[in-house]
Amino acid sequence: MHTVAVLALDQVIPFDLATPIEVFTRTRLPDGRPGYQVRVCAERPEVDAGAFALRAPWDLDGLKDADTIIVPGTAGPTSPLSPAVGDALRAAAAHGTRIASICTGTFVLAATGLLTGLRATTHWAAADRLAAAHPDLDVDPDVLYVDNGQFLTSAGAAAGLDLCLHLIRRDYGSAVAADAARLSVMPLEREGGQAQFIVQRHPPTPRGSTLEPLLTWMRENLARDLTLADLAARAGMSTRTLIRRFREQTGTTPLRWLHLARVRQAQHLLETTRHSVERVGAQVGFGSLTTFRDHFKRTTGVSPQTYRRAFRPADGASAE
Repeated sequence: MHTVAVLALDQVIPFDLATPIEVFTRTRLPDGRPGYQVRVCAERPEVDAGAFALRAPWDLDGLKDADTIIVPGTAGPTSPLSPAVGDALRAAAAHGTRIASICTGTFVLAATGLLTGLRATTHWAAADRLAAAHPDLDVDPDVLYVDNGQFLTSAGAAAGLDLCLHLIRRDYGSAVAADAARLSVMPLEREGGQAQFIVQRHPPTPRGSTLEPLLTWMRENLARDLTLADLAARAGMSTRTLIRRFREQTGTTPLRWLHLARVRQAQHLLETTRHSVERVGAQVGFGSLTTFRDHFKRTTGVSPQTYRRAFRPADGASAE
């Protein structure tokens, strides 16, 4: 039987800890036998889990003969890694053990050096911190999980479920994984990545800058067919000067700023109205449905239709 060791560190996120325990414990093979033996391991007998403390039945020796180790996220991802935990994970990796992280558990794996030079992911809100702390990683904040073979990383919260189902499919095939997905009330594969869940902030509008009046006007006139020449004329400067000022004050180009503002407004309309996708695209200034879809997917990672399904308005939302 495949043994999964779930590593409980201090400040472990309870959701991340419970996800692999529940998914793997409930996995059944076609003949009804359990697919996994699950053990919870910790450096010390009692673990601080924030709202409560827990007692782990296994110490770090429980990692030695495990087939897979899962490292859940913690509330303090940048806390120094315990030497004993780092040594245990590196020793397991040297013996070929598969190791996967959930959410900010990627920080733990990165601190061991096991992910050096590899592509990895974590919760989108922590991706910049991971990239800054470990410039030797190729951090991808848009995906739900990354499979490098022996080492896997996943994004936050529900992405841990996606990762566990992926591991089950690797171990036992799609039929067993699909059955586990049904028990978890999850699709076996979700469309898109975590980019669709990232809070897309409004494009920067530097307060007191020379461009502030223009940026405010652009935001108020998204539906108009605006060209670079139109924007330059509105600002009273040449297109070349406008591009330079935009780079200096917003870090991007005028048209890229405009497209991002349009996508952000489109997200709001898709979440809060029942307007057709075509109407939403027109309302925010995209000239065609194809152009709208292309820019929306490039920014969020999913199509407008998929985004709406994920964030469907409540019954009380306004209707077309």
